[in-house]
Amino acid sequence: MPRIADHEERRRQIAAAVCGLISEHGLDAVTVARTAAAAGMSVGLVQHYFRTKDDMLLHAFKEVSAGIRGRAEERIRAGTEHRRPIARVMAEVMAEFVPLDEARRTEFRVSRAFAGRALDAPALALVDAETAGRMREDFARAVHNGKECGEVEPDLDPWPAAVRLTAVTEGLAVQVYRDSAGPGAAGAAGLSASVIEAELGAVFTGECHQYTGRSEP
Repeated sequence: MPRIADHEERRRQIAAAVCGLISEHGLDAVTVARTAAAAGMSVGLVQHYFRTKDDMLLHAFKEVSAGIRGRAEERIRAGTEHRRPIARVMAEVMAEFVPLDEARRTEFRVSRAFAGRALDAPALALVDAETAGRMREDFARAVHNGKECGEVEPDLDPWPAAVRLTAVTEGLAVQVYRDSAGPGAAGAAGLSASVIEAELGAVFTGECHQYTGRSEP
């Protein structure tokens, strides 16, 4: 029986090869030929899935953005399932965007490379804007939910608070990445946690009435 090609898996392999090249050599090093070699495919097969290099780059940017967001959504899902306080879940979500390990440093380098190219590439700029927008929307929803359960003061506007938390997350990610090879690298996780805790503490000032008297899992 002939083997049926897993087209989505091949597209993911190509995206992974693109991200690997960007991480190691920068975005300008990406070519169809180099991507094919890194993915263990022929040039013709890569071109079967992506007609141009720009199409290939766009798909790779979507894949890396979806990967980061997928982890954040999993944190939210687990927090909802286990009925954890929103501030605790938010701390975990924000930390997913900070390059505290090798995998997240690679993702950050790739994302920054794409964001730089997005200044002159409308299709990449759209992905960049959508990714940032969904983060702000998630944060605003968390603040809104916090108001309903008592973790956030009822008169706090969720949108400015979400913009501030997004800015802190993005800025913290830059700082940690820059210091990843420096003297502050060893304490990056603890410093990040303290910054995130302080920022969330300024927004989530109360205790959710759903969890009063209940121990966390």
